[in-house]
Amino acid sequence: MLILAIDTSAIASAALLTGEGETLASFATEDTRSHAEVLAPGIQSLLQEAGVTGAQIDALVVGVGPGPFTGLRSGIATARTLAFAWNTPLHGVMSLDAIALDAALDAWRAGVDEFVVATDARRKEVYWAHYRSTGGTGELLDGPHVTAPEEVPDLPAYGAGAGLYPDVLHPVRDFAAAQPTAAALGRTAVVRLVRGLPLLDSAPLYLRESDAKVPGPRKRAL
Repeated sequence: MLILAIDTSAIASAALLTGEGETLASFATEDTRSHAEVLAPGIQSLLQEAGVTGAQIDALVVGVGPGPFTGLRSGIATARTLAFAWNTPLHGVMSLDAIALDAALDAWRAGVDEFVVATDARRKEVYWAHYRSTGGTGELLDGPHVTAPEEVPDLPAYGAGAGLYPDVLHPVRDFAAAQPTAAALGRTAVVRLVRGLPLLDSAPLYLRESDAKVPGPRKRAL
């Protein structure tokens, strides 16, 4: 089984994985503002690197956020287009879960029962969700949310959002710059499938409205 995973909730990334969660090829860019320009060429290159065609992909997985409107739209639109063109099933995974998978194992080893994952939402806010370590596999307890850092539960925090506000949150040092990646997203999907847990559809989790607004009616001059 071959899975193509795509995530653009923070950085643009894609990964080709086996049904056992092994990464065969991947790419990621640290540029958070050029998702549409780099995603399709990146996917094409990683498939060529692995010697795989679209017809050989058994499933697509896309990160549905939370994340900025433009970034999420680029990744989800690309995934939907490929799923249609290749006639391939498409599944969604909450992007914060991609960090939580590794965070849960770290928390469990440290004897920590509950933790949060936080990423940068800009506007001095963070996207976050609350998890239980549950033997190193992770269990979502609450979220996702977008709030000021001060409103996040007082728990060990994983992810780049925690690293941005170390005086408010409690960032775990080795994860203070962690962003969701397609490779981790794909592993998360594999774990959920193995455990018999459902995956999401591809509806985006924007959590707040786009900055772009439809203009209102023109005001009369008189």
